[in-house]
Amino acid sequence: MERKRPSWNDIWHLDEVVITIRGERRYLWCAVDQDGYVLDEIVQIHRDTEAAKRLLMRLLAKQGCRPKRIITDKLGSYAAARKAIMPKIEHRSHKGLNNRAENSHVPLRKRERQMQGFRSWPALQQFAQTFSTIRNLFVPPRSRRSALATHLHRLKAIAQWKSAAAFAA
Repeated sequence: MERKRPSWNDIWHLDEVVITIRGERRYLWCAVDQDGYVLDEIVQIHRDTEAAKRLLMRLLAKQGCRPKRIITDKLGSYAAARKAIMPKIEHRSHKGLNNRAENSHVPLRKRERQMQGFRSWPALQQFAQTFSTIRNLFVPPRSRRSALATHLHRLKAIAQWKSAAAFAA
């Protein structure tokens, strides 16, 4: 299964979540596109403009093109970072519009509970990137909305995962 190709028509949903390991708080910054694919995740110490700039710069380097629009929560750091890096891109900042990014944290949080938390910050960064890449395989494209098409997409993804896992072993 091929990775979804970036497009200038994409909409990026950006969000951050607090994760605590041994009493230390860090922020997991996440970017999701309009189809629910996780574009990038990065663990950072601060929740400020510089951290938002790092996320946007990584996204631009990874995606290779700018989005049509970015949607964020009301954190002011996103607006300042966008003005500095991509001033011509439309920015919407609204609590309800950012649910796609908020919901992208749910699978990671479920896995965190199963693992009884993370042990270190580098391990969290590595796990988040790997987990989101694998999870993207199982996210059905939004153009296919029927239950049967979704089911077939997931069966195909599981078959590909099994063949890749057997190849790696």
